[in-house]
Amino acid sequence: MRRVLEDEQYQVSILQEGKDAFTRVKSIPPDLLILDLKLGDASGQEILKQLKSDAITADIPVIIYTAAVLEADEVSSLIESDPQFYNSVCLLRKPFELTVLLDKVEELLGKSEH
Repeated sequence: MRRVLEDEQYQVSILQEGKDAFTRVKSIPPDLLILDLKLGDASGQEILKQLKSDAITADIPVIIYTAAVLEADEVSSLIESDPQFYNSVCLLRKPFELTVLLDKVEELLGKSEH
C-alpha cells in the first residue's frame, strides 16, 4: 500500500502503534488518514471517534480498512447513523484492489481541498 501511494507521489508516514495515533495526528495533521480497524494495541473505531470529536482533526478525511466483517458492519452503521459527523470517512473491506484505494484517496483529497 505504501509503495503504491508513494509511486503516485503521495508523502506517506506510518505509525507502528495505534495508541499514539490520535496524539500524533493532532500534532501534525495529515491531509488524509488511512486507518486499519485491527490494531494490536488500540481500537481503530475509537481512534476514529476521537478524531471526529476533536476540532483540530475533525475535518481530516479518513479511509478505514478491515477484513473483520463484524467491525466493518459496526463502522458502516456508525457512519450511516451520523453522516455529517463522519463526513469524509470511507470504509474499504479487505480484500480490495489498490486502484480502489487510489480512487478513494483522490476523491477524498479532492473533497477536502474545496
